[in-house]
Amino acid sequence: MPTVTFRLLFVLVILAHDRRRLVHVAVTAHPTAAWTAQQLRNAYSEHDAPRYLLHDRDSIFADVATTIAGMNMQTLRTAPRSPWQNAYAERVIGSIRRECLDHVIVVNAAGLHRLLTGYITYYMQSRTHLALAKDTPISELIGTCTMPSMSYSTGSSTVMILRSGELILSRAA
Repeated sequence: MPTVTFRLLFVLVILAHDRRRLVHVAVTAHPTAAWTAQQLRNAYSEHDAPRYLLHDRDSIFADVATTIAGMNMQTLRTAPRSPWQNAYAERVIGSIRRECLDHVIVVNAAGLHRLLTGYITYYMQSRTHLALAKDTPISELIGTCTMPSMSYSTGSSTVMILRSGELILSRAA
């Protein structure tokens, strides 16, 4: 991402494929292997790291192989010039560019990080996804109850009551 002073900033986006959750975003002017390894450690603790890490063929990921192995993750590299092999990440990056970054001029890394943090809040809590049945990556938790598992429709919304006692409001199509 170019800045107003023509410096180039790099953004690292970590996406969980299950519900298209944006796990972590980081901005730097000089991406290094040490910085990338630290961002992976910041994104995942020792116990909640995913089983696989799907990434492109950037040489930085070869240099952080010990960190990835230490977190008990297996790496999957995409083929050269094959962005469709990581379609979810490509889609999220395109959405960030179209919906957020095309409308601003970035001054510095802190400003870009602040802008991306605000967009991620919108993306996770308000932006609906067709593949998630027009739900957001983080469903809205309404309250708790002690009723058995059931589901009913109330006009424009569907209310689901889970066995665990959570009441979830899910947007309808």
